[in-house]
Amino acid sequence: MRSQAEKPDPGGYAAALAALTDEWLAGLFDRAAKGRGVALVAVGGYGRGELSPRSDLDLLLLHDNGDAEEIATLADRLWYPVWDLGLTLDHSVRTPAEARRAAGEDLRVQLGLLDARHLAGDRGLTAALRTTVLADWRNQAPKRLPELQDLCAERARRYGELQYLLEPDLKEARGGLRDATVLRAVAASWLADPPRAGLADARRRLLDVRDALHLTTGRATDRLALEDQDQVAAALGLLDADALLRQVYEAARVLSYAGDLTWRDVRRVLKARAARPRLRALLGGGKPPAERSPLAEGVVEQDGEVGLALTARPERDPVLLLRAAAAAAQAGLPLSPHAVRHLAATARPLPTPWPAEAREQFVTLLGSGRPAVQIWTALEAEGLITRLLPDWERVRCRPQRNAVHRWTVDRHLIETAVHASALTRRVDRPDLLLVAALLHDIGKGWPGDHCVTGGTIARDVALRIGFDQADAAVLADLVRHHLLLVKTATRRDLDDPATVRAVAEAVGTRGTLELLHALTEADALATGPAAWSSWRGFLVSELVRRVSAVLTGDAPEEPGPAAPTAEQERLAVEAFRTGGPALALHARPEPPAGEHPGTDAEGSSQEPEPLGVELLIAVPDQPGVLPAVAGVLAVHRLTVRTAGLRALELPDEVGDGSVLLLDWRVAAEYGSPPPADRLRADLARALDGSLDIATRLAERDAAHRWRRGAGAPPPRVTVAPAASRHATVIEVRAQDAPGLLFRIGRALEKAGARVRSMHVSTLGANAVDAFYVTTDTGEPLPEPDATSMARMLEEALRA
Repeated sequence: MRSQAEKPDPGGYAAALAALTDEWLAGLFDRAAKGRGVALVAVGGYGRGELSPRSDLDLLLLHDNGDAEEIATLADRLWYPVWDLGLTLDHSVRTPAEARRAAGEDLRVQLGLLDARHLAGDRGLTAALRTTVLADWRNQAPKRLPELQDLCAERARRYGELQYLLEPDLKEARGGLRDATVLRAVAASWLADPPRAGLADARRRLLDVRDALHLTTGRATDRLALEDQDQVAAALGLLDADALLRQVYEAARVLSYAGDLTWRDVRRVLKARAARPRLRALLGGGKPPAERSPLAEGVVEQDGEVGLALTARPERDPVLLLRAAAAAAQAGLPLSPHAVRHLAATARPLPTPWPAEAREQFVTLLGSGRPAVQIWTALEAEGLITRLLPDWERVRCRPQRNAVHRWTVDRHLIETAVHASALTRRVDRPDLLLVAALLHDIGKGWPGDHCVTGGTIARDVALRIGFDQADAAVLADLVRHHLLLVKTATRRDLDDPATVRAVAEAVGTRGTLELLHALTEADALATGPAAWSSWRGFLVSELVRRVSAVLTGDAPEEPGPAAPTAEQERLAVEAFRTGGPALALHARPEPPAGEHPGTDAEGSSQEPEPLGVELLIAVPDQPGVLPAVAGVLAVHRLTVRTAGLRALELPDEVGDGSVLLLDWRVAAEYGSPPPADRLRADLARALDGSLDIATRLAERDAAHRWRRGAGAPPPRVTVAPAASRHATVIEVRAQDAPGLLFRIGRALEKAGARVRSMHVSTLGANAVDAFYVTTDTGEPLPEPDATSMARMLEEALRA
């Protein structure tokens, strides 16, 4: 009764393990089975031979309605040895009719039976079941495939896209092993034929990674967690975790693109079948002629796709590739896979430098917005992007180990161009903006500062694609300084003339400043939600306004002691007379008209983010004011966005003394800020020592430690050289946590520094804060004292 098990497909470790398991189960069956009419069948992943060390065993005991007691005994003799070995078993006992009925009721069961593979027993039973299930699947495909596509879309929404995730699910994420199975099922329906190039290799690569993951972790997991990636990479003989992720992303990209093409074919076939009876009636049974609408020279639209005209000759027309891509993106239509493959096989390389038409078509493609993404993906799938831009190979599928980033480096560059396309009406040179958006992170594929390296690469690329020397220099500057505006706006004092002059000197011209402003916004929007907000947009716009004034010849005035407002004077007098804090809260106005707080992926305005409230505090001059204020705000879950602090000498008629004035911008983490009276009372208690802020924050810190990243890198504190002539700028980079500003303020207070102002920003879980500090006399710290203070502050934060 024993029958040789069919050979599984995938190869490698999974195939070897499946073969050993086949032999063992066939032996169990031989010893337990009596008579004919029974078969042991592998289904699902085991049926495909995708058996990783911790995979489930999917088994079906198939019988022809024989003696029920004998079937039950046989099942026990098969299942219990599997359980005794600690293996996970997904099993069922059914007749062919029952299996067929279950498949009709449950799509997942039907998909599992499509991969049914005979292990032992009556081969005729297995063959009949396979024939029946396949026939049902093909007959029901017009109904079942849309249902399957909906399941795939829901799974993608739940698990994300494998090719962009830092901790991907190798099986369930879009482009993972589950999608490879779906493509096999679609092919079995005979309704559409998935592209085969690279699919088998991509599937084997993901299986190899999952095998290594199971072996190194000893767990039945499909999630490639960060802490496991180095071990898995070593097990596969790869250089590091980045090399591992890049291989995973490349495989996922092949599977995702194949899925896109396959589902497009399915929709087209189903649409054609639905329309066929009506067309036959109209045309008397004849086949309707294919309509071909011209889009550009050598480019046509047919059946909802963009292809090549019959007279097109890619071997004689090197610009045809970019012309077809631009036309497809402008029309919002996909490129025909056949056309892309034909262009990859026959198109001549572009001369260096590119002709003007090629550069214009390239810019048109980049400026097409969201449709450009699918066109770029199609070209990249056939290796055409690296043929056009050889430097692209360094960033292709490169992971970004930063939770702020949503995409790999290459997809981030494309997304930046998409966002930049919505901002082209704001600049005089939209072509330079779009190319800069595409190239701004091109240096991430090389060692060193990616901004500096990227500037050099951008200049070379610009000359190669046909820009003149002057435009190439502007592109190099844009790439080199693409982080300048947002870093300066969020970490420096915009009232300090040194800040504005430094940016003006780096930018050089108003035209470059205009381009850099748009590039900054597009880059941040393409990074992720944590990288851009109305508040950051307002700060960047304010910096641009001041730098623009300098570039037109209006030098910023040296800051002097600003006269206090009437409200500040009132609060100062109240604080002096009561001996305690005086406080006022005001809603923060929206950005002035004409500013650009941000746009979404389609270029429409985002909902304005609450810009917080203005918090004015006056406190009699005394030690501990900064940590007390920061601590009370942290206790009340108020986020500090900017903070200014200065001493105000009281007029003689009021009294002899000084008052500290704090003008801060704060926002509630959720809900609304607490009433001013409550904040004032808590601040008074913090200053007199009756409110133990340190203990309150330590309790919160302990409660939140599990979600704050136990493996976060240590804090880093540096002195920014020549950042201001009026103060020393101390930069702090640390893991964001409740009370971080309180701890920093307490450490600075202990070191005897006076904080003139501070500028805080949070990117994901990372806080990046800048503190302008002076001596007691209001002078910048001597260099040795500044270095010593930075070291002391870093040690305090590490502790």
